[in-house]
Amino acid sequence: MIVKIKCPKCKTDSSLSLLESSYQGPFRCWKCRELFTIKMENNEVKSYEPLNQEEFDKQQEIEALKAKFKQH
Repeated sequence: MIVKIKCPKCKTDSSLSLLESSYQGPFRCWKCRELFTIKMENNEVKSYEPLNQEEFDKQQEIEALKAKFKQH
């Protein structure tokens, strides 16, 4: 399902494709390129926390590993 997310910095709408209605992980605004950790429940954003590039990269690696192990 596609979920709409509004960047808290520049207020631009973005879309995120999710398999489940809950998600916690990295998000980058396509327009201002600001980095966040977002927490979603029932397809609704509950919180945004600013991230630096290093933290974002770590979260991306974790998400990739989770996806890899789900396939097996």
